[in-house]
Order: sequence, then C-alpha cells, then structure tokens
Amino acid sequence: MSKRKITKLISEGLVADFDDPRLFTLTALRRRGFPPQAINAFVKKLGLTGALTQLDPLMLEACVRDELNVTAGRVMAVLNPLKVTVVKSEEKLPCSVTVPDIPGQEPSHEISLNSTLYIDRSDFRITADKDYRRLSKDQTVGLKHVGMVATVKKVEQNPAGEVTELHVELAKLNDTNKPRAFIQWVSDYTVAEVREYSRLFNHRCPEDPEEVPGGFLSDVNPDSLTLYSAYVESRVLGSPVYTNLQFERIGFYTVDKDSTSDRLVFNNTVSLREDSGKS
Repeated sequence: MSKRKITKLISEGLVADFDDPRLFTLTALRRRGFPPQAINAFVKKLGLTGALTQLDPLMLEACVRDELNVTAGRVMAVLNPLKVTVVKSEEKLPCSVTVPDIPGQEPSHEISLNSTLYIDRSDFRITADKDYRRLSKDQTVGLKHVGMVATVKKVEQNPAGEVTELHVELAKLNDTNKPRAFIQWVSDYTVAEVREYSRLFNHRCPEDPEEVPGGFLSDVNPDSLTLYSAYVESRVLGSPVYTNLQFERIGFYTVDKDSTSDRLVFNNTVSLREDSGKS
C-alpha cells in the first residue's frame, strides 16, 4: 500500500501511525515483533523476480513463527483472568518449580504456585461436551509445569450468572488421574495491556475496485484491534522494548514502546500455529 493511502488511513483515525502493527511497513513489522532473521528468510524463499506479485502474509508469518519458536522465552499469561482458590492440596503451598526459558535450552526460571491463582476464562465451562478437554464441574485439568491436577469443588457466580471464582482441590499427577489437557495459569503476576491484531482489511485486495467497489477505506475491519487487561508472570517486568516472548498456549508477543516501568504493553506477533483453535 502506498504512503499516500497509509497517510489517509492515519488521517481518518483508522490506524495510529506508519508503525501501527496492523500495517506492513518495516517500522510496523518491527513494532509487531517480526525478527530481522525471519524477514530475511522470507525474502530468500521468494527469490528474484521482475514481475509484480501479491504475497500472502501467511508465508511471512510462518517464517516469523519458525524463528521465534527457537528464540523467544516462554512465560505464562491469561488474557481473561478467572480467579481460582485452592481449598485443598496434596502439595504444600506455596510451591515452586524450575522450568527452562526455552525448552531444551538454558537458562531457566522459577515459577511459584500459591493458594490463589488465575486461569483463562476460556479454559473453564460449567458443563463440558465430549469434545471439550479442559476444566469443568465434571472434568479435571492439569496445571502446566507443576504436575498437579485440579478438580472443581465449588463455582461462584454473580447475579447475572457470570462465573466469578472457582474453588478447587489439587492432587499430584499420577497414572490414575491423568487429565485430558494441561492449561497455563499465573499466581505471581503483573497486569499488562495485550493488543491482539487481526487483518486490517476484510478483503485480500482492498484496492481492487472490482473486489471492493467502495474503495479501500470502506473495507477496513472495525475489529482489527482488541485490547486485554491480562495477567502475566511478574518476572517479565522490566523487559526491554522489542523483547520477544511466547505466551504459552496463546502465541508470540513483543514488548511495545508504550510500556512503562510499572505497566507493560504487549503486541501480538503471530499465533502459535496458523490454525490456533483449541478444544
């Protein structure tokens, strides 16, 4: 897209600036967390051509994913926190475990499990169908890294019926209580703003008058940016701008320049997989 058209998007308030992570300018790619190594790998795959071509962003995202999979440190985060209180545990709490920053590599870090933790709301349902693998009133779930299995004992709801808190019991993982899934969680956390991005335009070729008769401005996706007040492991506080991280089970993220010393802002870089749906 030309500089003139991007300027029009900015003047209309549809994007923030030339480095808005929804754009494909070099400054925008950097802000979104695309590593230079991934961009170089993408260019090498394309080869040289004198023809005008259209490129699928999924090709670039695949190169980014390959690079970050072996370079981005892992942390646990929940985008939509749900409070969980441990009312009984076979393991004395608080407890801690050492996990590698990147699987199979050094260094490592400590994560602590307390009697109060938070999981993502999407990882709990009051009732579960046969395809649902995570936590419900009648189905246990494992907590990643600590070898514990959670069983729901009580569900608290507000007058509107929204679940506000779970009371659970924790048991050590063994051969007889293996759950169908393991989920991420946080106990010692910091609140961070997480910016999730989807395609800026609804059509692949927004500048094509046959595909978009109303012009590219009419094709802007109003839901291309979603904001979350997420809970992230507190050890990430102080991370430099452009630090790449993997939020386990969610995707890859980078620290945005809008971060402050006491509140981080993360931009979603790419999902863990092209199809990131989970049951």
